[in-house]
Amino acid sequence: MTFEKIPYKIYLSEQEMPKAWYNVRADMKTKPAPLLNPGTGEAMGFEDLRPVFCNELICQELDNDTREIPIPAEIRDFYKMYRPSPLVRAYCLEEKLQTPAKIYYKFEGNNTSGSHKLNSAIAQAYYAKQQGLKGVTTETGAGQWGTALSMACAYLGLDCKVYMVKVSYEQKPFRREVMRTYGAAVTPSPSMETEIGKKILQEHPGTTGSLGCAISEAVEAAATNPGYRYVLGSVLNQVLLHQSIIGLETKAALDKYGVVPDIIIGCAGGGSNLGGLISPFMGEKLRGEKDYRIIAVEPASCPSFTRGRFAYDFCDTGMVCPLAKMYTLGSGFIPSANHAGGLRYHGMSPVLSQLYHDGYMEAVSVEQTKVFEAAEAFARVEGILPAPESSHAIRVAIDEAIKCKETGEEKTIVFGLTGTGYFDMVAYEKFHNGEMTDYIPTDAELQQSFDKLPQVPGLD
Repeated sequence: MTFEKIPYKIYLSEQEMPKAWYNVRADMKTKPAPLLNPGTGEAMGFEDLRPVFCNELICQELDNDTREIPIPAEIRDFYKMYRPSPLVRAYCLEEKLQTPAKIYYKFEGNNTSGSHKLNSAIAQAYYAKQQGLKGVTTETGAGQWGTALSMACAYLGLDCKVYMVKVSYEQKPFRREVMRTYGAAVTPSPSMETEIGKKILQEHPGTTGSLGCAISEAVEAAATNPGYRYVLGSVLNQVLLHQSIIGLETKAALDKYGVVPDIIIGCAGGGSNLGGLISPFMGEKLRGEKDYRIIAVEPASCPSFTRGRFAYDFCDTGMVCPLAKMYTLGSGFIPSANHAGGLRYHGMSPVLSQLYHDGYMEAVSVEQTKVFEAAEAFARVEGILPAPESSHAIRVAIDEAIKCKETGEEKTIVFGLTGTGYFDMVAYEKFHNGEMTDYIPTDAELQQSFDKLPQVPGLD
């Protein structure tokens, strides 16, 4: 194999690292709809959100106009422990596929949390510490976010309480132990620790849980413990803001070699990975400077974009959070116990939902077994064991590269590889043993959930 002039791995120097996050909302013609109070239907402002979120994070959540928000020096110093992350030219995968496509992936798994989640975890923990709080509560699906937050809290001396989706708690005990190593208290959700957890267990005996359930418990724990606030690893505007460092680094690395992508692909659960990767490219698209084909990839078992409704809905199963306008399957939807735990969320980021609704990006859903076929193929040629979540992007990147082979087009494909799969070996085992199944919810099942979408004063 002969490499082109472009290195196998492209690194930025510390001096080239972004000094500000990019807020894509500033360039959106139609802003994401505001969070609503479920009781009154009125937009929630700073004071309404103070009991749950940190003050500075509320400001970032509500800021639709500031294009660049400076990254505090303390956070940039922390980033230097594992950033900038490499942009990798997948020469070996290209050779294996015999495709004329050029494939790049931004690898975010080169830190102990194993994923991109640390980018926002350290920011949210930093602002909690600056506010003088004692600790934070959160939820986690596959465990990457909980691991990242526990690392950030340990670094800053904050308490950390994690509610982990029960199916992931059972499937991924070693991820749980990493969190405990960093001092976090980890509880399988739904649990008997909270009132909402008890209610969910009563209504759904034996449930394997969902991110919506875990969010409800974490919010209740924050609201009932003085000195604590709730932090979230995806979905929210503030999280996509922090994760924009992924896309900013990706674009800077491509620009160094004059590479312009045709297709940008990211897995989509709540939106943090996809939103972070595409942010500066989407900004150019919104401003009319360039055009890209942007693809969100979600599991067929939890198809928020491709089969969901664009409507106001609760962000959590227990219906204690504000209402967000997003593509949703309904807050009561409990996904099947698939192995992409980080994608088992009923809704999608309001920012990404609005962009998708306005036609700036497309979405596809893929079955679990096809995802693991792609993960295995990638691992065998690129030397990285990918997380199930990121492997959704790998699946579609391979599919697009094969299309290029069939048509002879030399397109440039960029995708986000935002996690490693070393704690997902139960999933790989089931795939290798032929025990993995592809559950896809029926229209009737989804309709039952849609029928329960909230009816709130003032909702259209």
